[in-house]
Amino acid sequence: MNFTHGGDVKGFALELGCEISEVIDLSSNINFIQPDKNIDFNKINISSYPTYDELYKNIANLYSIQDTELELFNGASSAIFSLFRFFDTRLCYLYSPAYLEYKKAAVTFDYQLELVNRFVDLDKEVEPNSLVVFVNPSTPDGSFYDIDALLSKWMEKNCTILIDESFIEFSMQKSCLEYIKKYDKLFILKSLTKFYSCAGVRIGSVVSSSKNIEALKKYEPMWKISELDMAYVNEVLKDEKFPKISKAVNITNKEYLVKILKEFKYTNQIFDSSANFVLVQLKNIKAQEFQELLKPYKIMIRDCSNFDFLDEEFVRIAVKSTKNLDKLKEALKSICT
Repeated sequence: MNFTHGGDVKGFALELGCEISEVIDLSSNINFIQPDKNIDFNKINISSYPTYDELYKNIANLYSIQDTELELFNGASSAIFSLFRFFDTRLCYLYSPAYLEYKKAAVTFDYQLELVNRFVDLDKEVEPNSLVVFVNPSTPDGSFYDIDALLSKWMEKNCTILIDESFIEFSMQKSCLEYIKKYDKLFILKSLTKFYSCAGVRIGSVVSSSKNIEALKKYEPMWKISELDMAYVNEVLKDEKFPKISKAVNITNKEYLVKILKEFKYTNQIFDSSANFVLVQLKNIKAQEFQELLKPYKIMIRDCSNFDFLDEEFVRIAVKSTKNLDKLKEALKSICT
């Protein structure tokens, strides 16, 4: 199985024989805007074991929850594997296409995996007491689903429900966090990596009832987040202006990206997206061919053919700076002529 992801800038630069700084990475879904930060890592004490009280408090405040309803992990992927090890059911419905680490975790822990094509079979019936995994907004298309009705149906069947909201900060959409108080088998995955532009800082969050979090903690090591990661996150969360500015700029630049792609003769369909990327179905060209055509311009895009229910016609293109989108526009014009 191919579980590769986008964002291998080093490998791309090595292949082209150029500097990493020359690469325009439109394959990675990390925010191109960064929060303000004033931090001197030389002043951070790394000679003692970390304590996480301030970090839990800050992230709980960010999501307007109690810190007892929160468990932190060394990144969202680590959280996924911990949850799949923790859950007591072995039948998993994964609404796909989805982040590939879910399928990898299900295979690793010997789940009976049922892939649900959410494009055509969103209302599929699920077995009682099963695990349901839904990414909202989704990846690689960025679709946001009003899933209140689905949640009600899954709750009636006593399902364990895992909702991934890693990209919801880029949207104007409502979180499912309010359901934590209503249903005790709901788990919500949150990620700071994407929105706060810190893929190298590994902190992911799981929100659930205090009872679930207490049980989950029993399977977790005492120290799993570094002092440096913690210091970085505590600092960037002080930038109160960042969320509003970042969201607005990403939405504006996404509109510009869509406009560029609509004028590209190889575009067949552009999916509506509530995230910081768009999924494009190509025509008269395959994803790998398109990637090759962009290499002379040092532009990376994401081939989505290894996602379930997608094929070699699909690519994901991330929202980036106006400057880099201008370069994409010029490259597409050149390719077409």
